[in-house]
Amino acid sequence: MSSALSMIKNRRSVRSFKDEMIPRDVLETIVEAGTYAATGMNRQSPIILAVTNRALRDRLSRINAEILTAAGRDGSRDPFYGAPVVLVVLADKNVPTCIHDGSLVMGNLMLAASELGVGSCWIHRAKETFESEEGREILAALGVTGDYIGVGNCVLGYVQGDVPAAKPRKENYVYWAE
Repeated sequence: MSSALSMIKNRRSVRSFKDEMIPRDVLETIVEAGTYAATGMNRQSPIILAVTNRALRDRLSRINAEILTAAGRDGSRDPFYGAPVVLVVLADKNVPTCIHDGSLVMGNLMLAASELGVGSCWIHRAKETFESEEGREILAALGVTGDYIGVGNCVLGYVQGDVPAAKPRKENYVYWAE
């Protein structure tokens, strides 16, 4: 089996991270992989916010937890599971394939992280975060202009404990039309 197929089969979502920063060169490699995701008509509608600043990371976590609480779910714990890095993927709302494009970026980020020994997890609520006034203020403070929709938060860090085992694939996952 190729290393790419092996990586696809063995990547897992991690929900327990060490409080250890990932070296900048490793993060740059992961982010670069995200920029090579396929996008509709090669429009490259997504952007990636690489958040390593602890105060901003904690602010995004707080906003995410508030969205959870407002939805009637438990927002008392860190929705980013202690991961020190958040790669926020947003995409240009004016591109019809924006969500699809951003989703492929998220996949590339998580696969690259796994290849480099870094745990990852897709955390939702980026859409709600960056539709909020506070989210828009964050983008403005970072100099991000444009009309973006939040696609996902890719949290990254070194795994605390064991990587979760793969669960069996469901029956009838694939229907062949031959």
